[in-house]
Amino acid sequence: MREKELIVYRDFGKEGRILSDMAWILRHYQEKQEKARAKLYACMSGLLGLAGTHGFSGNLWHCYLSNLLVNHENSYSRSCEIRGAVEGTVNEAVLHDIAIFRELFEFDFAGAARALQVPEFLQALSYTGNEQESRVYNTRIRDRICTLAVRLSQAASAEEMKERLTEFYREYGVGKFGLHKAFRIGHKRTGDGEEAVVIEPILNIAHVRLSDLVGYETAKKKLVENTEAFVAGRKANNCLLYGDAGTGKSSSIKAIANEYYDRGLRIIEVYRHQFRDLNDVIAQIKHRNYKFIIYMDDLSFEDFETEYKYLKAVIEGGLEKKPDNVLIYATSNRRHLIREKFSDKREQDDDLHANDTVQEKLSLVYRFGVTIYFGAPDKAQFQQIVKTLAERNGITLPEDELLAEANKWELFHGGLSGRTAQQFIDYLSGTR
Repeated sequence: MREKELIVYRDFGKEGRILSDMAWILRHYQEKQEKARAKLYACMSGLLGLAGTHGFSGNLWHCYLSNLLVNHENSYSRSCEIRGAVEGTVNEAVLHDIAIFRELFEFDFAGAARALQVPEFLQALSYTGNEQESRVYNTRIRDRICTLAVRLSQAASAEEMKERLTEFYREYGVGKFGLHKAFRIGHKRTGDGEEAVVIEPILNIAHVRLSDLVGYETAKKKLVENTEAFVAGRKANNCLLYGDAGTGKSSSIKAIANEYYDRGLRIIEVYRHQFRDLNDVIAQIKHRNYKFIIYMDDLSFEDFETEYKYLKAVIEGGLEKKPDNVLIYATSNRRHLIREKFSDKREQDDDLHANDTVQEKLSLVYRFGVTIYFGAPDKAQFQQIVKTLAERNGITLPEDELLAEANKWELFHGGLSGRTAQQFIDYLSGTR
């Protein structure tokens, strides 16, 4: 096996341990049987572990190789993500590598397993009955990788194998940004002891769609129009969703992540104490072929907090231009984001430049080109939301009884809002 001759697809890190061990086995199993036998058992354990964590089934060796290929971020795979095949000399180097992977796919392990007296290994090549959810991917991506493993193994040539892999990159992308919808910010220690900012996938995001959110049609339309323009590569604005609690602001952002994932949109959630990391985050994503929304939930500041000044510079105002593939979306219960009190009026009387102080506090919200209001529904709108949700959830109470119960529920559970309506329906679903 020629895995050491790989040009573009190399340096798989710790994920490549099974590959290097299997390649060693395939080279040496005839003359170093005792060591090869031990390594084969270790590789089988690793493949079964992969089935448990990733939810893979079928030929686990093929799934493992496919997983390496779809996660390897290199000059070719990053160029192909979302855009498809590219031209240039790199294709020759990639084809060379894919030919080596084809040898790995096609190797007949039956002879090696017999020679090493490890018949159990063949179980890993036809693994069935795995109903465990993946702890790494959502079900759709997991299934697509398993399908890709089959398609790559059936390719008639290295050229066809490369085409099928490139098709995957075009449809889903590569690495963590390609295979996940949403992310959060974390930190890790580097080899020299420094702390580095890392963008970590969020493995389970609520599978809500915009059509699931009843009402707020005007608000949703503005959000969709701005996001559509962004995904299509047209001019778009940073967006602030503000209004009453429980009206679907955060759910709308989750729905956007689900609706536009297939078109290359990714969401990165950032908390207020992480604003200092924003420049590092943007540096990591600005040259990728995806569109990124940096999402800030429940954004607001007390009047003594100054983090908003840093955020202003990141959004718009620093020397470096914000990349075209990055927007800021935020939700808040406050229209002006920074808390204001009646005592502010008395302080302004003593302020020689009161207008400057007001403008300083308003300048953050002005950096959001689109502001969308989500107001609490009135009684009739609340009842319509309840009826729609009840129908969707198969609740068959008579309408008069349903609305009477809903009215009693909202009096003691947060008032009129879409969230209260959903909680009421969840209560009915769980008790009937």
